[in-house]
Amino acid sequence: MENIDAIKLLQEKAKVINRLPKKSDFTQSEVCLIKAKLGPWNRALEEAGLKDVSVHFLEKQKRVKQKRQLKKQNKD
Repeated sequence: MENIDAIKLLQEKAKVINRLPKKSDFTQSEVCLIKAKLGPWNRALEEAGLKDVSVHFLEKQKRVKQKRQLKKQNKD
């Protein structure tokens, strides 16, 4: 299963059930595949465009980027 397939699986399920899909809406193997391709469940929903990316996640990404830049500067 490709990332695109996992995204389509989530999007199609959302259309059928007319809400955000839960893990319980899928088989165990489908959940494992989705999480393997797209990461944790909330992140998978975000990747599929079903859920807005959380502000907390964006702030965390920004902090991680800043730390990497500082480490790189310190090595130079």
